[in-house]
Amino acid sequence: MILVTAAGGNQGKLLVPKLVAAGVPVRACVRTSSSADRLRALGVDDVVVGDLAEADVQRRAVDGVEKVYHVGATLSPGERAMGLGLIAAARAAGVGHFVFSSVLHSIVTDLVQHEIKRDVEEALLASDLEFTILQPSNYMLPLKLRPAFERGVFELSWSLERRQSVVDLDDVTDVAVMALLDSERHAAATYELVAPGRYTAHELGAIIGGVMGRDIDVRQIDADTYARAWLGDRDPSEATHELSVLRSISSRYSAHDFVGNPNVLTWLLGRAPTSYEQFVRREWAAHLASTEGGMP
Repeated sequence: MILVTAAGGNQGKLLVPKLVAAGVPVRACVRTSSSADRLRALGVDDVVVGDLAEADVQRRAVDGVEKVYHVGATLSPGERAMGLGLIAAARAAGVGHFVFSSVLHSIVTDLVQHEIKRDVEEALLASDLEFTILQPSNYMLPLKLRPAFERGVFELSWSLERRQSVVDLDDVTDVAVMALLDSERHAAATYELVAPGRYTAHELGAIIGGVMGRDIDVRQIDADTYARAWLGDRDPSEATHELSVLRSISSRYSAHDFVGNPNVLTWLLGRAPTSYEQFVRREWAAHLASTEGGMP
């Protein structure tokens, strides 16, 4: 059995169906009963509901599982406790393989979420568990395309001139499946997962506009404005950790490029990774299909 944490999140929504389709028994760990219901509808019968930062939930999650795929909850103040505690629980339970979804350049510790993931990586290396560490670049997220599709505006919360590398989550979860199903081949590996291209915001906006057939306005917004898209109706005063993460991203990415190399991902997939244009075309087609009459 394979445990998938944050199973209702961006990665989990793609990874869990792939594992189920492969005929692998899956245990999903989520925070809410509504997320659990959605996973059961996908064919996951074994679901643990609770806060993975709590030791009891960690022990229940790993009990009887052979492998773990852990996604750190980037905006959660409990992310470090989740990672460190789950590693300890996995070791105590005799888990055979622990796959950790970290982040590209986790050594950049002026990024709050990188420092946390770096600490979890170090704990995993010291655990004597069989491990694989995935280090994806910035995700290509549909959320970031929504303002462009709906209002013709592409927004980033850092300098529009700085370059970034990105990666498609579908490709990341394909690699995750490989690592989980063939532990021997991927054991003791650390993989940087990066798609081709190093883009400024203006270049990303031009790609989006080309797909949509219209000009796109590219704007820089501050971290607190961007946070509202993530926090929804939550009071910002109750989200100090989340805001510190997003502010650190804005600061770092405005001062330095955040780029990587696509060679490792290309080798793992055995094909060219999904390009940013391919991602935008896929999401634009889905947006049109979901809009009444097929028109934006």
